[in-house]
Amino acid sequence: MPMCGRFSLIDPLTLFERLGILPPPGLKPRYNVAPGQDFPVILLEDGSLEARMMRWGLIPSWAKDPKIGYKTINARAETAAEKPSFRDSFRKRRCLIPADGYYEWPTPAGMAHKIPIRFTLAGGEPFVFAGLWASWKQEPFDSAQDEPVRTFTILTTAADPAFAHIHDREPAILSEEQSRVWLDPEADPPVLQSLLRPFPASRLAGHEVSPIVNSGKNEVPACVEPAGSFRWP
Repeated sequence: MPMCGRFSLIDPLTLFERLGILPPPGLKPRYNVAPGQDFPVILLEDGSLEARMMRWGLIPSWAKDPKIGYKTINARAETAAEKPSFRDSFRKRRCLIPADGYYEWPTPAGMAHKIPIRFTLAGGEPFVFAGLWASWKQEPFDSAQDEPVRTFTILTTAADPAFAHIHDREPAILSEEQSRVWLDPEADPPVLQSLLRPFPASRLAGHEVSPIVNSGKNEVPACVEPAGSFRWP
């Protein structure tokens, strides 16, 4: 499973209300968001925060085959500003991906196989990942009928050393203050890059969950409920 390859947002209205954003119609709890699925992404439009539904897996505007999106669900913070798939979005189309937890599949010491673990902030509150988005059109494009496909990716950083035995990468989690800078269209690249740093492992909590989360087709409360003995820290 790639990092970050699954996440959750159980109470989406809480975060949208806190940020003063009108939620998309039909918004519901998400227990196991998987690549290729649609999810609400937060953008800055004309000075105001807005939520738009996008597909997870960034398809660059120049792509010939939309299947590239399954290889671009994550962007490495160290190279996103230069890599062809992401550099234009890094400059012009930054976004926030709301979440309240994400999943990892490590093999903890003393265990013989991988287990699914859900990580949250220690206080359990919702948060946001740093993200990028893009708009893609299938060629030949019929402007009268075809709508562009909007997609997103989640940025990842090197893991906090205390977290490295779980995975050597982790999603870039932003504070509320950092989020405002990340969305600022006037922010300088060095400032943006400075936001993408490892999240302190001491501020995370984690627990083993059921293997039903292994399938992206499973979207039920049991995906997030504790199962098994592993706990973090």
